[in-house]
Amino acid sequence: MRIASLVTRITRQMRRDRRTLALFFLAPLLILTLMYFIFDTEASDLKIVVTGSDEAMVKALKQADFQVTAAEEFSEEKMIENDTDGWLQVENGKIKLTLLNDEPTRAKAVQMQMVHGLQGNEKNTSSIEEQYVYGDANTKGFDTFSPMLVSFFVFFFVFLIAGIALLKERTSGTLERLLATPIKRYEIVAGYVIGYGSFALIQTIIVVLYAVNVLDIVLVGSIWLVLLTNILVALVALSLGTLLSSFATSEFQMVQFIPLVIVPQVFFTGIFPLDGMSDWLQKIGKVMPLYYASDAMNGIMYKGFTFNEVLLDLLILLAFSVVFITINIISLKKYRAL
Repeated sequence: MRIASLVTRITRQMRRDRRTLALFFLAPLLILTLMYFIFDTEASDLKIVVTGSDEAMVKALKQADFQVTAAEEFSEEKMIENDTDGWLQVENGKIKLTLLNDEPTRAKAVQMQMVHGLQGNEKNTSSIEEQYVYGDANTKGFDTFSPMLVSFFVFFFVFLIAGIALLKERTSGTLERLLATPIKRYEIVAGYVIGYGSFALIQTIIVVLYAVNVLDIVLVGSIWLVLLTNILVALVALSLGTLLSSFATSEFQMVQFIPLVIVPQVFFTGIFPLDGMSDWLQKIGKVMPLYYASDAMNGIMYKGFTFNEVLLDLLILLAFSVVFITINIISLKKYRAL
């Protein structure tokens, strides 16, 4: 009887909490659907440019399922600009293969298909000299997405801690008492952002230094750019977490935002290849902060990008934070009209 009474009470609580019920039943369907479309996409064809070759070699490479372009002149700069997987140069009977290697799995695929495609070609008797635009022959897949993990963990923990902290302020009545004073809404938001932001800054520095110096995660670019990028990531997470906390009534509901806000962004950080996704999926990814954070981090840590090369990503992250902070200020109107 006591067990039945407890079950009845829990059932009534859940039925009254429509938001929890919706998240409980709909969030798994959302994530499952997103995963279905992402894993159902096909990898894009391997693109290779050939210079100094004959028609027989180009034909052989096309038969090996390469997307082949013959050109008189080419360069590494054009490889990066056109996102070309490989550049095959034939000169004086020697073959030189330059691999973009922005995704080591694609670089390995180019090497394997290259060997298969050149079988029987008279020029394959010469050894193929290989060089890399990014990384080297020992680069692993983890090297390309480990920088993204740094930003992800900064975003995740700042989002969760900041959201729950402000939620406690509201449910304990602290926020209401604060709003009863002459303080302005923007002053409240600024105070919370600066206050929690100082701890987020310390956390960011610790995470970045630990990842680079202890875990020895690849770092080609400037560590100051890495810190700047993750500070902006923390600012976005802080402003978003405090914003969404206004829509939660308990820590449990705050945690429920994770499958709706955090998990979908993971699929667009580069852990899964974006090129093979449908256009509409790529457009969804471009409205998520972690998409730009991961693009900047991968560019700085793995590819050695400079400030100007990641400036657009940084500006977009800053714009996200400004928008979330502005909405935060507006959302306080429901607690007090000033």
